[in-house]
Amino acid sequence: MAKYLVIVESPAKVKTIKKFLGSNYEVIASQGHVRDLPKSTLGIDVEHDYEPKYITIRGKGDVVSALRKETKKAEKIYLATDPDREGEAISWHLVETLKLQDKKVYRITFNEITKNAVKESLKNAREINMNLVDAQQARRVLDRMVGYKISPLLWAKVKRGLSAGRVQSVTLRMICDREDEINAFIPKEYWTLGATFSLKGEKKPLIASFYGTEDEKMELNSKADVEKVTNALKGAKYEILDVKTGKRSIKPPLPFTTSTLQQEANKTLGFATAKTMRIAQQLYEGVDLKKEGTVALISYLRTDSTRISDEAKTAASAYISNQFGNQYCIDEGNVKKEEKRIQDAHEAIRPTDINRTPESVKNFLSRDQFRLYQLIWKRFTASRMAASVFETVAVRIKGKEYIFRVSASKVAFDGYRKVYASEDDEKAESNALLNSITKDSKVSFEEFNPEQHFTQPPAHFTESSLVRAMEEQGIGRPSTYAPTISTIMGRHYVLKEDKNLYVSELGEVVNRLMKDSFPSIVDTEFTANMEALLDKVEEGTVNWKTIIRNFYPDLDEAVKTAEENLDKIKVQDEESDEVCELCGRKMVYKYGPHGRFLACPGFPECRNTKTILIRIGVSCPKCGKDIVERKTKKGRRYYGCEGAPDCDFMSWQRPTKEKCPNCNNVMVVKGNRLVCATEGCGYSIDRPEESR
Repeated sequence: MAKYLVIVESPAKVKTIKKFLGSNYEVIASQGHVRDLPKSTLGIDVEHDYEPKYITIRGKGDVVSALRKETKKAEKIYLATDPDREGEAISWHLVETLKLQDKKVYRITFNEITKNAVKESLKNAREINMNLVDAQQARRVLDRMVGYKISPLLWAKVKRGLSAGRVQSVTLRMICDREDEINAFIPKEYWTLGATFSLKGEKKPLIASFYGTEDEKMELNSKADVEKVTNALKGAKYEILDVKTGKRSIKPPLPFTTSTLQQEANKTLGFATAKTMRIAQQLYEGVDLKKEGTVALISYLRTDSTRISDEAKTAASAYISNQFGNQYCIDEGNVKKEEKRIQDAHEAIRPTDINRTPESVKNFLSRDQFRLYQLIWKRFTASRMAASVFETVAVRIKGKEYIFRVSASKVAFDGYRKVYASEDDEKAESNALLNSITKDSKVSFEEFNPEQHFTQPPAHFTESSLVRAMEEQGIGRPSTYAPTISTIMGRHYVLKEDKNLYVSELGEVVNRLMKDSFPSIVDTEFTANMEALLDKVEEGTVNWKTIIRNFYPDLDEAVKTAEENLDKIKVQDEESDEVCELCGRKMVYKYGPHGRFLACPGFPECRNTKTILIRIGVSCPKCGKDIVERKTKKGRRYYGCEGAPDCDFMSWQRPTKEKCPNCNNVMVVKGNRLVCATEGCGYSIDRPEESR
């Protein structure tokens, strides 16, 4: 019989960890939290120093009974919940719920589910860290107070089903503020002036950009500014003022944190933040690799650290040296340092074994698992490689007192780019002409190319840029970014179209109410300071109850004032162009469990509803009606004919207006190519750049 019991959070970890520990150990899962604040009440005793009233979570009775049964048999109990504040709190709740105060109970943590990491954690078993527990309790109590005090106010003054959260409310405000910036933006005119030159002995022209004078850069704000320069340069003789060559190195990127992984997965893979975290959790808990069994592929996924263990560094150096050569190994003296506070002593997100390449495990992963693992593996490997080096050349051409410039660069040593290059990386601008140009080269002026431009408003937030802004402003923590964004979208405060986030009318109403009645709750600085206070609780320098004592009275007073002074707010339904064929009214947009739909405003007299059809501007090849975007019951997108079910045209890939020259069927989008939709035809062409 097993002497020792290990309790983990997720059932997915049980089999993997049991394999590492052998017959003396029993491994069982708590399946997350076993107790929490009650759903039906505030659950905090305001009269008795804000003491939380925890209860066993409904539906967890069988799990708790099974855990009690196993703990009674065990000589020692190891609590191996996740290595963060929430994991520490779950361990403490287990001790309290299972009444383990008189048992030999130890807390163990590991950053990756590997044999070495798990066995090492047993050697370094410790007591539960109550500072971590209290930091999590403070967060939970603060969030409960905001949610349970303000949400009923929204139900009474706006409509039922709404919610307010401590972090979600300030995130909503950030999106609303960006929308206000965009709406208030007034474009400003500016011009650029290019000049085309010919080089003696060269067929290709040289195109340079206007800079100003030798002393200063000049702005061209109007057509008159451009004409002033071009008129002054009439009949001017041009000469090469100087040719400067040099080298520029670009350091490798840091390995992923939770925030940067969410940003990069959103930008390059199109993953929503919640999807990124869900798939990363699967990779962390383990994937069945058949002969090897269930293997954890990445380290812990909730972290704001870029630290890497010495063991991982050594393994990476050996792999890079063997695969690419010693010159590709990182110069440790050049490694970027941590720039900000780190909440937990975790490592960055990395593969558990760099030798387990994406291609070697591809057959065992789903498509999305593979793509995310490949992104993590490449980013980590690149972070341990040498800098990329560029050879640069910059030429200045002078006409009278004015300067025109042209520059280019080419890769001299690819370094980390051999493995990984992100969208943010600089692109080499090659120009063969500049390789042969010298100060003595003769240039002849051919023509000016003036262009008018207008400044652009700030971009709408995407999930990627919103996560970056939340991190920069200290709003939330790695574990809260994804659920916060999912919540404000799930409540229909924010809508997503073509990756961009837009505030709905409902979101504007809720944000306005929160700003007017609870200005501190939606203040970014206040929220960031609250996160800093929670960090101090974790450090043991602030008592968690002190934060609650200072917070609750002001919140309670603000709620009472709002209840008395706020009028009921009616949110008008957004009208569509679609006409109800039953009664002739213009239909309005409504929200249901599966998203937006069209409904007749004449309800309950007229109960007509319709699915919103997203037309893609392509005609059905079978009947000529519009092709529309649809979704299966499980949410997978496909494209079908508007005339369904009478017309059975359907495609998983997006059809285009292009026709196949072989069979005249529609061409569909597959990556960067257009492919004929007819099975077996095989005709394909590169996808036009403008449609990507």
